[in-house]
Parts: sequence; C-alpha cells; structure tokens
Amino acid sequence: MADDLILDDPDALDAADPGGALRATATSGAQIRTALSTLDHSELDRIAAEGRPRSLVITGMGGSGISADVCAAVAGTGAPIPVVPVRGYVLPGWVGPMDVVVGVSCSGSTEETVAVVDEAGRRGARLVGIASAGSPLEERVRSYGDSMFFAVDAQGRMPRLSLWTLATPVLMIASALGIADVTPSGLNATADALDEWALAYGPNVALVDNPAKDLGLEFAADLPMVWGTGEIGAAAAYRAVCQLAENAKLLAVHGVIPEANHNQVVAFDGPLAGSEDLGDIFRDRVEEPDAQRRLRLVLMRDSEEHPQVARRADASRALAESRGIPVTVINASGEAPLLRVASLLAIGDFASVYAALSLGVDPTPIGPINELKDRIA
Repeated sequence: MADDLILDDPDALDAADPGGALRATATSGAQIRTALSTLDHSELDRIAAEGRPRSLVITGMGGSGISADVCAAVAGTGAPIPVVPVRGYVLPGWVGPMDVVVGVSCSGSTEETVAVVDEAGRRGARLVGIASAGSPLEERVRSYGDSMFFAVDAQGRMPRLSLWTLATPVLMIASALGIADVTPSGLNATADALDEWALAYGPNVALVDNPAKDLGLEFAADLPMVWGTGEIGAAAAYRAVCQLAENAKLLAVHGVIPEANHNQVVAFDGPLAGSEDLGDIFRDRVEEPDAQRRLRLVLMRDSEEHPQVARRADASRALAESRGIPVTVINASGEAPLLRVASLLAIGDFASVYAALSLGVDPTPIGPINELKDRIA
C-alpha cells in the first residue's frame, strides 16, 4: 500500500529517488529554454523555404515518441495537413517525396526509428533527424542527401524525463512548416509556466496543498482509467499511463472520449468497479492488507471541448460515481494549445513519480525494457 507520509519528507523522497526522477521532472522549463538556445534557426528557415509538405510524419518510440503526440495535439484538428505519429518499424505505404518525415530518438539508436528513417530516405521523403550528436540516427539521416539534423543533449536524463528537450525542436519544425502556431515567445511563456508548476508540485509543498502528490496517491491506490477529452486531453492521458508504467511500474488504462464511451465504460459494471456501499470512507486503507486496486476514473479535460464531448465527460463522471467509482477531474489551464497540453502533462508527470515513491519503487530502472532488448539483440 502507498505510504503518504514519505511524500511530506523531502529528505526521504530524495533518498528513495537515487536516479533523480523528481529533479529531472522539474527541469521541464529549463529544457525548453536550452533547446531554443541551441536550435539551428537557419535550418528552420531552410525547412520553411522548401514549402509545406503533404504531411508531417513523426516517428519515435516511448519517451521520444510522445513528442509526436504533443505536436499533433498542439496542431489540433484544424491543422492544414495531417500530423502522423508512427510507432514501429514500418513507414506507411503512401509516404514519399511529398512528405516530411521527422525521426526522434533521445539516444539516436532506437532501432524502430532508425528503420523508419532509413525507409523514408530510400523513398525520397524530406528527412529530419532529432537525436544525440554522433548517433546512428544522425549518420543515417545525413546519408540521404539534402536532409537536416538537430542535435539534442538530454544531459543524462532518461528519454521519458526529457520530453521538452525533444518536443521543442519538433514543435519548431511544425511551426516552420506552417502547421502549428508555436513561437519562441510562446515556448518561453510555457517554460515559465512549467517552472511555476514545478514549484507548486515540488517535494517541499505539503500533500494537503499539492495536487500532484494527491494524484500520485490516487494512482498508487487505485487502477486508473485515464480518459482525455480532445486532442490535448488524449495526448496527456496517454502520456500519464506511459509514465505510470515506467516510473511506478503500475498498469493503467488509457482512453479518449467519446470512443471510451463505446467500450471501456462497460468496465464500470465489472469486478474491479466500486460499489454503492463504500463503508467507512475515512478508514485507513493501509490497515487493509487484502485490499485490491479498484477502478478510478481520471478525466483529463481540455478547456476547448466539442459540446457533445463535454456532455459525455460530465455524464461519464456521474455514471462512475453512481456505481461507487471515485472520479478525479484534471482541467487544462491557459489559453494557447501549447500551454494547455503542458499543464496536463506537468501534473501527470509529477504524479507518476510520487506514485512510485509512495509505493517504495525507484522510478528510474527499466529492467524489463533492457532485458527485452538483450533478448532480441
């Protein structure tokens, strides 16, 4: 069971987090500023000069691949061309010289990303790489004629803790192509907001005043069904379940409204759902050794929702609560799409680390990922 006391002991948190996941999560604002300061703006000008492509394809895996979802969410459904995330070894058959393919890999050695970039180069697509300097991805990208490469430095952080190091150049590329309304000033404003959230969600802010710690305990105690609304909520919900898996080693379920209302909602009547008789709601569940994780609905809501999506989100909450399923609602803040998605990502990232630490789990190791790599090497 989760230990809530550790969350209000900064020294204990630091000792339980030898890899510095909390500290790395707090660097999000600095990641944006560093990425902007090191970005080769002459290359962005060259991208813009070559004109808008038929599509922007962004390929990456895991903590690198989430940058594609962030870009697609910021561009939104009103984007003039498709923004297509690709996770895997295979490039869609329609991609060719009329398209831009961006390969994103923090290490620069992700085999799926290198494979897709290689295929894109053979097909004559306009090729852009984002990875560490001197990596296999840089070598592969530069082998294809008039390609472009943006070097990034994660400064030793894991890919999932370097979201904004990777997402910033992706967003600036989308801006150069006229796909997303992202400017350096907008990114700097987002960096400032991320700094403020890092303080508000930091280890020195008590649980009673810290929404991220509270959400982390909910993640640790229950089985979260994390549903997003709109492109922005959807990206944040997916990121949250990925962060819970890697940081807290916990399973969670990702969904998007309205699609989740056509399938996942039926789990409200399943064996993991709550009941109308909640018993003593003030009881200490730490004293219940046989307690199992039960469903919790977590709604990550964008402030700009289709009217029917808003109605469905409200109805989903009411339906869950009528069955004794606890509900947490996280609302995006800010006006610009970039700021709204950052607000949801920030609390989810911090909460996933707090969930891990409250369970006595070191957030940093990814043993099964490394073992799996060894098995297929």
